[in-house]
Amino acid sequence: MLNFRFAKDYILHRLKAKSRHGIHSPFVYRLVDEVIYDFNDKKVYSEIENIRKQLLADNKMITVTDLGAGSLVNNNQQKKISDIARNALKPSKLAQLLYRLVNDLKPGNMIELGTCLGITSLYLKRAAPNAKLLTLEGCPQTAGVAAEVFGEAGINDIKLITGNFDDTLPGVINSLDRLDFVFVDGNHQKEATLNYFEWCLPKVHENTLLIFDDIYWSEGMKEAWNEIKAHPQVTVAIDLFWIGLVYFKKGQVKEDFLIKFV
Repeated sequence: MLNFRFAKDYILHRLKAKSRHGIHSPFVYRLVDEVIYDFNDKKVYSEIENIRKQLLADNKMITVTDLGAGSLVNNNQQKKISDIARNALKPSKLAQLLYRLVNDLKPGNMIELGTCLGITSLYLKRAAPNAKLLTLEGCPQTAGVAAEVFGEAGINDIKLITGNFDDTLPGVINSLDRLDFVFVDGNHQKEATLNYFEWCLPKVHENTLLIFDDIYWSEGMKEAWNEIKAHPQVTVAIDLFWIGLVYFKKGQVKEDFLIKFV
């Protein structure tokens, strides 16, 4: 039933979504034209994808602690790193889109909720090497693999925090004067997602970008996304099906957009 519902949502999105044409907002048009639809290869892509290949070939077993909605593919506690890499890591096109969005935004700080094996973290850090990146992971053994991945990439200034997001995220938010970029890729439940959004609101500013992953994961996530984009502080919401972008630009007419991506 879930796969049918998901496929239906995808087809409906493709039918309704626009490309760069027909977008009248100058801000969104530039973002789509120059960032979202920039499919040119970049040197950093191959560097990180080579690390992904190593993970895809790693058959070591780890014990996975799942504190969120769980995996739709494989929810066994004992998992091969290769299976996690295959089923849980962001696909390259999506991870590279995150790279471009961050590279365009040039944030001073970034929060990632859901480190997994660390591939997306690498993309974020390579996009803004001078930014402070705090990445949160619920599973200790998964976080351990991510720490090894960071070392493999020669990056030693990513702050990796392990624990339940309900316990770790408030302290991380409070440690920052303001929030520039937040990528929410964890738990995937309506109440939790809305909590994370509400916790971020006191620290957002005109140039903040919040990104929510898997906004069509479940009916609950769809409801959470609809509530987020309707919030009075949100001025621009961009639905790319796989992820949702949220902006808080003052003076911008409140609009939400469905944009074709992949």
